[in-house]
Amino acid sequence: VQLQACGGGLVQAEGSLRLSCAASGGTLSSYTIGWFRQAPGKEREFVAGIMWSGGTTDYADSVKGRVAISRDSAKITVYLQMNSLKPEDTAVYYCAARWRGYIGSTTGAYAYWGKGTLVTVSS
Repeated sequence: VQLQACGGGLVQAEGSLRLSCAASGGTLSSYTIGWFRQAPGKEREFVAGIMWSGGTTDYADSVKGRVAISRDSAKITVYLQMNSLKPEDTAVYYCAARWRGYIGSTTGAYAYWGKGTLVTVSS
């Protein structure tokens, strides 16, 4: 599956952004999706994930209460709604997919990756 992430941009602190992740030419109905981010000089880290079936979600402690991951009803797109953004949320955000698996919090759990989208939060 080829993933396309979009929706990044420049936003002021306490602002909001919604990122989208879609599969080109298909759906994400059988894929568990994870969002990761990588800030300059840091390792890629887990942000949020949603199961392929049942809607179970998981979040990193650093974003709990500020971020929500969801799917559209057609399971074509997965969204990452980010609120109350902080400068430390600045990073390139990636979506990743794994076939009918549990939500993983490590990059190795996902076989498919999209190109990232840059989120910059100004103070």
